[in-house]
Amino acid sequence: MLVAVVLLLGTGACGGRATTHHKPGTSHEQATGNNGRLLTADDGSGHRLRQVDAKGAPEVALSVRPDSEDGWNVHLSVRNFRFTPDSVGGAALLGRGHARLFLDGHPLARVYGAWFHLPESLLRGAGGGTRLTARLYADDHTAWAVGSAPVQATATLGGATSATRPAPTPGTTVEISVRDGKVSPAPGRTEVKKGRTVRLQVRSDRADTLHVHGYDKEARLPAGRTVTLTFTADRTGLFEVETHESDLLLTQLVVR
Repeated sequence: MLVAVVLLLGTGACGGRATTHHKPGTSHEQATGNNGRLLTADDGSGHRLRQVDAKGAPEVALSVRPDSEDGWNVHLSVRNFRFTPDSVGGAALLGRGHARLFLDGHPLARVYGAWFHLPESLLRGAGGGTRLTARLYADDHTAWAVGSAPVQATATLGGATSATRPAPTPGTTVEISVRDGKVSPAPGRTEVKKGRTVRLQVRSDRADTLHVHGYDKEARLPAGRTVTLTFTADRTGLFEVETHESDLLLTQLVVR
């Protein structure tokens, strides 16, 4: 009789419908195979493949185009799939999840929507490359697969679209990082020729605001992200570059 009660309670707890609190491999759908079969093989980056039938399987197409200011704009067109950022870490539900970007096979970023801006700084940090791959994953981080192959699409950076990339504008690029209230490199003076483009690439470990005095240029600094502020140095003089909230001097621009 005790066994019967336990079985009854177990059946009620499952409820016939997966919820995102289930750990991978424990949801009702995973048990019945409704969300594919978990393979022993992985996608090459340590994530196991979750194989589904080709009919109705998630699909992705990838396109890239150069951004007018920095890097590339990446577009993921999906079918039989929708992005579910608020369910990451939950059970694998067919047609739901997120994407990951790889550059020449190396992990680059996780994507939770159709559009992603890929800055040059991220490309440099990854060691460079031209082959960009977008791969679809379930909420439990397994890779959706058809025929034992990951569901993915690939595009080439600087390939067919390189002719449309605008020629680089002559100018000065200043890279600055702020960590624990300290500026690196130490604040100094940067000589700039009048009429040239100035690119300030700033990364802060805390949210702040970047401000260029005299030019009245500002940019938000999200914590942990590199932001590029670009403008033309069309006025001569000495101009300080600071952060608002932390009141730190980042550098001084001397425009002649």
